[in-house]
Amino acid sequence: MYGITTYKKNGYDPFKEFKALQKSFFNDEAQVGIKTDIRDTGDTYVIDAELPGYTKEEINVDVKDDILTISAEKHTENNEEEKNGYIRRERYYGSVSRSFNISEVEASAITAKHENGVLTLTLPKKKEEIPQSRKIEIN
Repeated sequence: MYGITTYKKNGYDPFKEFKALQKSFFNDEAQVGIKTDIRDTGDTYVIDAELPGYTKEEINVDVKDDILTISAEKHTENNEEEKNGYIRRERYYGSVSRSFNISEVEASAITAKHENGVLTLTLPKKKEEIPQSRKIEIN
């Protein structure tokens, strides 16, 4: 933007560029943390959760009250000593978490596999219970 910009009553927003910058940093996609793909394969659901840089020891999968939670934490600390006596010490701590409603899933049969930064969860669907009918004898 060069030159003088005048205020116009037809909708000029002087904060337009700031809002665009804010939206690019703080949009919903950036806040998710764990990118997931969910597939329905007929008798199971398959969740592929992208967790690049996390080892399987840093990943937790918990089920409580029909809620599946995938979480991961990373702790790193770098210490370097350089020739001139300078010491550099950096620490990083990060955690991500994502939860899913699994009320339609057989929670006791969930399996997990971690390979190449992708956590794959297989969630078998609950069997539909067909109501049984029975004849009631009249006395």
